[in-house]
Amino acid sequence: MTTFDDREKAFEAKFARDEDMAFRVTARRNRLVGQWAAAQMKLTPEETDAYAKAVVQADFEEAGDEDVIRKLLGDLLAAGIETDDATVRRALEEQAVEARRQLMGEA
Repeated sequence: MTTFDDREKAFEAKFARDEDMAFRVTARRNRLVGQWAAAQMKLTPEETDAYAKAVVQADFEEAGDEDVIRKLLGDLLAAGIETDDATVRRALEEQAVEARRQLMGEA
């Protein structure tokens, strides 16, 4: 029975680590895509930092990425930047890869 208990604890620990890493990757991705959007809007460094934080916060509105996409698309269009849903989604995917790369480099 001890071997089974040990395996169960190991699986639970791995699940917790995986969930933590997924959360960190998503938060980093959102920050990076916020910086990308801020560059498109030609924001100052201070504005860029604040905007990236606002994008991270926007992800807590609902499950999934739609809240972030909606914020980015709305803000870019409001700033007069010609863009579309596909461009924002592509940027989100690219920044997810970069976020994962950065976090794996830190581990």
